[in-house]
Amino acid sequence: MSDPNTSPIAVKFGTDGWRGIIADDFTYANVRVAVHAIAHYVLAHEDAAKGVCVGYDTRFGSPQFAQLAAEVLAEAGIPVLLAGDVTPTPALSYGVKLRGAAGGVMITSSHNPAQWNGVKYKASYGGSGSPGIIKKIEAYLGAAPVKAATKGTITKVDFLPDYIAAVEAFADLPLIAKSGQRFLIDSMYGAGAGVLRGIFTRAGVDCIEIRAEHNPLFPGINPEPILPHIALTQKKVVEEKCAAGLVTDGDADRIGSVDEHGNVVDAHKIYSILLWWLLERKKWPGDVTRAFNTTKMLDRISAKYGRTLYEHGIGFKYVCDYMLDDSKDILIGGEESGGVGIKRHLPERDGILNALLIANVMAEENKTLGELVAMLQAEFGEHQYGRIDMHIDDRLKQSAIKRASSGLTEIAGFKVLKTEDMDGIKFYLDNPEAAGLKNAAETWLLLRASGTEPLLRVYSESTSQAAVTKILKAAEQFVLEG
Repeated sequence: MSDPNTSPIAVKFGTDGWRGIIADDFTYANVRVAVHAIAHYVLAHEDAAKGVCVGYDTRFGSPQFAQLAAEVLAEAGIPVLLAGDVTPTPALSYGVKLRGAAGGVMITSSHNPAQWNGVKYKASYGGSGSPGIIKKIEAYLGAAPVKAATKGTITKVDFLPDYIAAVEAFADLPLIAKSGQRFLIDSMYGAGAGVLRGIFTRAGVDCIEIRAEHNPLFPGINPEPILPHIALTQKKVVEEKCAAGLVTDGDADRIGSVDEHGNVVDAHKIYSILLWWLLERKKWPGDVTRAFNTTKMLDRISAKYGRTLYEHGIGFKYVCDYMLDDSKDILIGGEESGGVGIKRHLPERDGILNALLIANVMAEENKTLGELVAMLQAEFGEHQYGRIDMHIDDRLKQSAIKRASSGLTEIAGFKVLKTEDMDGIKFYLDNPEAAGLKNAAETWLLLRASGTEPLLRVYSESTSQAAVTKILKAAEQFVLEG
């Protein structure tokens, strides 16, 4: 095997760790490079004696990569608590916080296609490493391995029981059971398989689960809870007469959903429902954060209840930064891709907890998921959203960003009102369709090059799905013209 320190350039930490294609750049050698850097960071900046928790998902080779990570950490003299089986990322994060560990390493590529795998770093507070922490870890990439005189121990543990007890305590399970509503659970062949079903079954909640078997090929889909990968969920929700379909991604930190009619309820609306419920029903104190590419409905909900809303870059590590800032009182934060975190639980996104809470809201309001969405749209205005992922070469991607940055006056026939560049290039558009509409949504378009994948993402929100589709098509043509 090659020297693990000869090619550290292949390892680069993005918004939530490092990802690569298995057997191409995600190799044993490069996993060593990544974990050596983490070991250096822990030894220099944390109490290494508290140990590091290591978990893994259902991807090809994940158990072996997790074992390797544990061995690298142990060789550096750091004690390791290694998951004995597949573990959802939020369960690993909860284990880090509960046990007072120095940090955590999760082998997962989350929602990426089957050929990908990755390494996520979880900090001692039980959430994504902050931008400052990730920068420090990156500084150690390529550093010589640490060989301690006395190796750290590797102890097998089960992170699930404590985590399950924690999320169960957060939701009113008897109320959910009493509602009589039926739920479809789709685990997308990922690490959440059996967890939510087990919680519901023990509580007497009517549910069925699909795609719960262990299959690292994720046959026919990417384990990301959006279309087209949840087409089966749409079909099964209607066939099984369920009030909602609750979907978790490959490592169960993100949520997706489908209403009783088979309509996709995107992450923006899930976040909006949870925010409204926490402020209107729970009346919990605290402010709100959202990523640059999320719905502006959150701004309206926050304003109604007198809460400050902080906008930030894309990636949950920015949510963590706000939650850990002692000068701010953050209740909840989230992002476009289905990651929502509630500080009282963890400064971490958690698809399983959020699925439980959506069921809780439905039971408390005595509404189906579709009815909850309609209620919010009626009060805060119709907000429709779309995203396309353009897998294009780097030259075309950079050309599109450069041309967009140079200034555009119109897109899809809509006049550009203003631009923002917090994370990508965002255009606010003058949409004539909004004239005369009550609480009309702002119309915007965002172009952003992914920090972890070879693609350009294009996002839009407007007053109707037709407007969103028109804007996305125009943006796609603009990118390909480069």
